[in-house]
Amino acid sequence: MRIDVITVLPELLESPLSHSIMKRAQSKGLLQVHTHNLRQWAVNEYGQVDDYQYGGGAGMVMMCEPLANAIEHLQKERKYDEIIYLTPDGNTLNQKTANQLSLLENILLICGHYKGIDERIREHYITREISIGDYVLSGGELAAAVLVDAIGRLLPGVLNDETSALTDSFQDNLLSPPVYTRPADFKGWKVPDILLSGDLKKIDEWRHEQALQRTEQRRPDLLDREL
Repeated sequence: MRIDVITVLPELLESPLSHSIMKRAQSKGLLQVHTHNLRQWAVNEYGQVDDYQYGGGAGMVMMCEPLANAIEHLQKERKYDEIIYLTPDGNTLNQKTANQLSLLENILLICGHYKGIDERIREHYITREISIGDYVLSGGELAAAVLVDAIGRLLPGVLNDETSALTDSFQDNLLSPPVYTRPADFKGWKVPDILLSGDLKKIDEWRHEQALQRTEQRRPDLLDREL
């Protein structure tokens, strides 16, 4: 999979995508992430990519021309399955969306900044809009890093044990059950006996029960979605 990212601050994406699982995904050649500084397509020698909004009001708006030129330049090199704009008023990212996007080959991400991007870019180029939550960030770069991570870890071969992703929270509209590791007794706090029994069928049943209980207690809305 290849993910291209158009941004005014490519440096913000360097660290999140250069370590741990994302580093492994790229080192294995399973994921390519390329950042493109929007200022390459600035409207003047000063690197301008934003301007005051029509109608007045606080906050600058990212201009049509640089964004359109950047998108069209990249489209000449490859066809994108999705052109995604990271924005607070997009559809909230969830595991189902991450699963769907992980099956694609080429994705282009647009990171907003300032007050956002000119609406005409959204109308004519963007195929999908995604939010990572009901709050506002300074720009779309951190949201893009979250999306790349959520997608990248699902690619076959990225995780050492691919079944690990299948048991993550939200994969089946349930939260994950409690997990334990050594020692079996710490300060008198003991691991549930069932996990030490070696009976895999009963362990699976216990985990499913625990996942249901935890979801009912903490995120009952997930169970409502399943009905």
